[in-house]
Amino acid sequence: MMQITRSIKHNYEFRRVYNGGRSAVSGLMAVYCRRNRGGDSQLGITVGTKVGKAVIRNKVRRRLREIYRLHESAICRGFDIVIVARVKSRYATYGELERDFLRLTDKLDLRAKERP
Repeated sequence: MMQITRSIKHNYEFRRVYNGGRSAVSGLMAVYCRRNRGGDSQLGITVGTKVGKAVIRNKVRRRLREIYRLHESAICRGFDIVIVARVKSRYATYGELERDFLRLTDKLDLRAKERP
């Protein structure tokens, strides 16, 4: 089943997640989450200029968006999620980014537990 995750685009939406949500941090990224009133999830990805020039930032953003897309079905619905890439994410492999993302989502209890 294809799930639809809306993008967070406005500054006030990002701020709402930062101020009212929970966070988990690693060397490569920080993940913020906040339960929303709707049933659908929203995703925002931030990559600052310290990570690199536009080509590098877009590469990191694309990788993070793809990691989220592949694991979207395992992530609980009804959350606003913001991923903030850190400078080290520029040098990380796709596998390292994916491992970090999954570890942080587990820490925040965002991933649905496997049922036997």
